Amino acid sequence: MASRKEIGEKIKLARKNLGYTQKTVSEKSGVNKTTISEIENGHFTGSFDLFEKVLSCVELQFEVVTKKHKFPHWDEIESLFKEDDE
Repeated sequence: MASRKEIGEKIKLARKNLGYTQKTVSEKSGVNKTTISEIENGHFTGSFDLFEKVLSCVELQFEVVTKKHKFPHWDEIESLFKEDDE
């Protein structure tokens, strides 16, 4: 699952690719510019409705997918249990 920071970075990239400023997105979506900044910086904890408005404005959509579990590769297991003082 992508972190809030990763999601925010994708939104910021999409916004810039469209040539939009945060102010433009604010005007088009009706979402406060401060909230857009919080979303892009991974600090947004507000309503999903606001989040969807911003996504739509930058031509993105939210998608729910089955959670993926990542198991370490066999070569990584040893390093996971390695003592710090070696």
